[in-house]
Amino acid sequence: MNITRLVTLEDAPTLAELVRANREFLAPWEPVRSEDYFTADGQRAVIEADLEQYERGSKLPHVILDDSGGVSGRITLNGIVRGPFQSCSMGYWVSASHNGRGVATKAVCEIVRVAFEELGLHRVQAETLLHNVRSQRVLERNGFVRFGMAPEYLNIAGQWQDHLMYQLVKPASAASDVVNAESRPGACGWS
Repeated sequence: MNITRLVTLEDAPTLAELVRANREFLAPWEPVRSEDYFTADGQRAVIEADLEQYERGSKLPHVILDDSGGVSGRITLNGIVRGPFQSCSMGYWVSASHNGRGVATKAVCEIVRVAFEELGLHRVQAETLLHNVRSQRVLERNGFVRFGMAPEYLNIAGQWQDHLMYQLVKPASAASDVVNAESRPGACGWS
């Protein structure tokens, strides 16, 4: 079973409920959001914008699924650039109730496989706040390598904050080296 799938407009009410229930939990890691963001209409607007960018080939917006198939978060490949770069930036979040259970690790593994094998990208980048050790571990478990620090990179929780920069470059033999994430939890096989 896949742990991610393309977001749909039908996900708006569920995502609204999820972001409302996790508002305080996500606040330190997210931009300041308008009140509308936490409504079904607000989530529908976010999804519509995401799907428009998906249709243009510049974004891959997915939801993260739990073991029962319910939505437990989001994971997105943003800013997909083609040409000689063949790269994107990845962002994700998982609800508090699913945090620390390997859900994000498995979702990152799956979306990286999609980036490399289905989209033909060469590189996936991800950024974390300096103190977001859990997210750093998720990336490292999936073979991402820290390559720098960007001062005042994103406005998170109302402040311009420094971020650690991570990347994963597709190995030449990626297709033959992939390890099934279910057979070795947390091992994606990209390194």
